[in-house]
Amino acid sequence: MATEGGGKEMNEIKTQFTTREGLYKLLPHSEYSRPNRVPFNSQGSNPVRVSFVNLNDQSGNGDRLCFNVGRELYFYIYKGVRKAADLSKPIDKRIYKGTQPTCHDFNHLTATAESVSLLVGFSAGQVQLIDPIKKETSKLFNEERLIDKSRVTCVKWVPGSESLFLVAHSSGSMYLYNVEHTCGTTAPHYQLLKQGESFAVHTCKSKSTRNPLLKWTVGEGALNEFAFSPDGKFLACVSQDGFLRVFSFDSVELHGTMKSYFGGLLCVCWSPDGKYIVTGGEDDLVTVWSFLDCRVIARGHGHKSWVSVVAFDPYTTSVEESDPMEFSGSDEDFQDLLHFGRDRANSTQSRLSKRNSTDSRPVSVTYRFGSVGQDTQLCLWDLTEDILFPHQPLSRARTHTNVMNATSPPAGSNGNSVTTPGNSVPPPLPRSNSLPHSAVSNAGSKSSVMDGAIASGVSKFATLSLHDRKERHHEKDHKRNHSMGHISSKSSDKLNLVTKAKTDPAKTLGTSLCPRMEDVPLLEPLICKKIAHERLAVLVFLEDCIVTACQEGFICTWARPGKVPAEQFCRQEDRVQGILQDQN
Repeated sequence: MATEGGGKEMNEIKTQFTTREGLYKLLPHSEYSRPNRVPFNSQGSNPVRVSFVNLNDQSGNGDRLCFNVGRELYFYIYKGVRKAADLSKPIDKRIYKGTQPTCHDFNHLTATAESVSLLVGFSAGQVQLIDPIKKETSKLFNEERLIDKSRVTCVKWVPGSESLFLVAHSSGSMYLYNVEHTCGTTAPHYQLLKQGESFAVHTCKSKSTRNPLLKWTVGEGALNEFAFSPDGKFLACVSQDGFLRVFSFDSVELHGTMKSYFGGLLCVCWSPDGKYIVTGGEDDLVTVWSFLDCRVIARGHGHKSWVSVVAFDPYTTSVEESDPMEFSGSDEDFQDLLHFGRDRANSTQSRLSKRNSTDSRPVSVTYRFGSVGQDTQLCLWDLTEDILFPHQPLSRARTHTNVMNATSPPAGSNGNSVTTPGNSVPPPLPRSNSLPHSAVSNAGSKSSVMDGAIASGVSKFATLSLHDRKERHHEKDHKRNHSMGHISSKSSDKLNLVTKAKTDPAKTLGTSLCPRMEDVPLLEPLICKKIAHERLAVLVFLEDCIVTACQEGFICTWARPGKVPAEQFCRQEDRVQGILQDQN
């Protein structure tokens, strides 16, 4: 695990940390907050959220930042590592009465220097469409709370659309809206469109088209977050019942599911190529799930409390196209080989696409992702080839994610190979059936519409996969009494959408839905640092920095290695302790 010099106490707030890329450093001048810089009393308030958009203006300073603190919503020019934040001049500021903003999302497709569309969800269930540049409020959805009265937990524009957006509520429902349509003056009536195990999708019955276009009911309890796959074709949802459910968005088919170790799942994200999903939640773990294999491939333990945000870092995800089996040299040479700098996200996506191609040339990849939690800690993780493609029996010892400990993948292993049971994996690590390439849509592809046959193939595979897993684990049902958090006995999910029998959540532990801890690799964080006084609620990876935020309303910028001149560090050093003392 990487270490940092100068730390005297475990509870000391860290202002820098070191990884294989170099030194990350907190930039006090680039801290954003309310103009008075007074810490916000976050007791009982909704989580702070941060949204970014680039307006592509000619000034070269097109980044904009939106964040909510209590009843307030702020919109600033984000200067990042380049210049100090000017908190005295927000572009827009709004204070709400009777309700609080809970989440927000920019439409990156329509954003210009003159106008930007920002969706804001609220604690009372409404969704507002505003333009913080023009300082206009164009529309208010669910104004009378006839559609849903519960808190909005997540709101996002549908990828590639200028008008469609999806809203999740703590009721466990999601709604698809169109900004061009209005909401009715009476409660909507619904007609069943599709139903599966623990989910149902309804259309709105009305003479004229009105919002919502669709209503999704998913699992039991709150739907805490959802995330679209990079190509926009799949939707990953995490709920308070502890389940991850992945749907085909267009065909409304369930692709796969996973169960937390215990408690609710709070956050979810996709890898840049759409091959892996990471979740975090009330079990204090980060869990890595394979989209292609529909199985847990690793868990990470580093947090001491609930994990509130997980995110992949596309700028540090490493793709090495040379054959790793041919390398010989010192550890320093190995590190230099893997370190190729911080490629732009589209460059990483391009390299990951090559990994998915039919080229027989071996490609080595290391995925970087991060997590923040209510323990006020930031953890960074490396997901390496030895975890993605294990080729030797798994020992009970923990697996470090440090690249220096990564072993080479088996000869011939690449992005196209899916290991089958009994092939190269011992019994403690069962894999699902091989996924036929003709029957699955690669989440990293650029096709915008899913073929019906592909959706059918995914559904058939999911059903077969479940039966195969049930047979392998029939005699191994785990019956110990574990705390299952908020999980209801009615809360369950399977890949088989035909059977109506409910799964007892207590029996999912020790199955493919929720493997035992000793049955999958246990990752240790590359770094794990206490970086705030209050619980952390934001983690965003940008090209030249990492952005974090805590519940006190302080949005912090961490410069990536080599992104800020050394003399700028020296000028800022004097202010670090003063600002940290102000937060106490």
